[in-house]
Amino acid sequence: MIDTHEPALDAAPAARFDTLPLDPKLLRAVADSGYLTMTPIQAKAIPIVLEGRDVMGAAQTGTGKTAAFSIPLLQRMLKHENPSVSPARHPVRALVLAPTRELADQVAENVKKYAKHTHLRSTVVFGGIDMKPQTLQLKAGVEVLIATPGRLLDHIEAKNCVLNQVEYVVLDEADRMLDIGFLPDLQRILSYLPKARQTLLFSATFSPEIKRLAQSYLQDPILVETARPNQTASTVEQRFYGVTDDDKRGVIRQILRDRSIRQAIVFGNSKLGVARLARSFERDGLRTAALHGDKSQDERLKSLDAFKRGEVDLLVATDVAARGLDIADLPAVFNFDVPFNAEDYVHRIGRTGRAGASGLAVTLVTRADTRLVADIEKLIKRKIEVEPFEVEGERPRFESRRRREEAPVEEEAPAPRVSRPSFRPVAPSADPFFDKPYESSERVEPAAWEKGKPTSPAPKGLSAYIKPKRQVAALFGGKPKAPAESA
Repeated sequence: MIDTHEPALDAAPAARFDTLPLDPKLLRAVADSGYLTMTPIQAKAIPIVLEGRDVMGAAQTGTGKTAAFSIPLLQRMLKHENPSVSPARHPVRALVLAPTRELADQVAENVKKYAKHTHLRSTVVFGGIDMKPQTLQLKAGVEVLIATPGRLLDHIEAKNCVLNQVEYVVLDEADRMLDIGFLPDLQRILSYLPKARQTLLFSATFSPEIKRLAQSYLQDPILVETARPNQTASTVEQRFYGVTDDDKRGVIRQILRDRSIRQAIVFGNSKLGVARLARSFERDGLRTAALHGDKSQDERLKSLDAFKRGEVDLLVATDVAARGLDIADLPAVFNFDVPFNAEDYVHRIGRTGRAGASGLAVTLVTRADTRLVADIEKLIKRKIEVEPFEVEGERPRFESRRRREEAPVEEEAPAPRVSRPSFRPVAPSADPFFDKPYESSERVEPAAWEKGKPTSPAPKGLSAYIKPKRQVAALFGGKPKAPAESA
């Protein structure tokens, strides 16, 4: 049975971190990060996690779910803290599973930031890069392991890590892990863990499949909700513009120029389309980077770091960037393609308007996207108004027939005559022999070895209609034989 922890209806003042029963080392790290007050999901989830209860945390993206589970778990693991250099004194005690490499790397950065004043070790493992550096870190001993399911199974099969002392498990963005087919991997990983453990699920959305997963692997969990499931942030301005495929790039350039937007993420549905779109924006003079699954992990991390440092204007990405990317003060997100999955829309626009800041989310809609827009309406439970958008400086591509007929006909000046170069006649050939037509030779001469020889009559006993064998030239000095006569 799942207990429900209802959110408070009154606007109570935000709780401060220093009111929690946390170790001074953690409070110091939180203060160094610039955090004073807790977000709603943190204020409701952290005390429950500190009590040792299983939790299902539902909150919209960008509300601080990572801190909601990492800070209390670090507090509970401080009893195992020790400065020993022996790997045996630092077994894996907390396992955090994330669906994408970018999200796993983001969680690992936050965990290291919160644990920097302690002796607790942490590392992250994900695919796309060499396993050897990850193996060295695992064998050196870590208390907190953040991983993607596929790469973790690789290390388990290679016996690089032992999970028999895990006390805490976190499934971050569990709905996404189910969407991309990680359920068999999750079941295998959870089978390696001790039965007595504390399990946490944190996600922006909860489907019926997620609730069935929670009933299988969580023990009497408490459901913590700080917003209606699949609700978008109120700080994000959502606009839907009806355009054609040919005008999409021009619409984005015009909005960037009119609103003086310096940075934005542009989402596409396909890896090939994202790569082509990034090259097109690059030709338009914008500093652009592409982020999709066909790029190596090193290239993806470099593109993301360049975007965070402000060296890139547009980050054109697939849905691998829709979750887990925490980019401070990102002003806008563009949906170049309407997402096939309506829940991905919530995660895409969640990259902007984070931590109470305002943001803009623009979705470009064509006539073929009617069904996908209806799915988004059904998910977020609000009516979507698709507005027309006229690209400045361009004539509309489609006009009604009546409008064209009612338009005054203007006489157009005749087009200037273009002078064409005259062609020179073909000069006659120098040798008249090559200008003569082909003439076949009616005279057929016999072979050289048959010249001067009388034609022999047909052998006796043979029909006159059977020709005798022709004599051919002998090879290598041999003499031709006379035809044999029949008896």
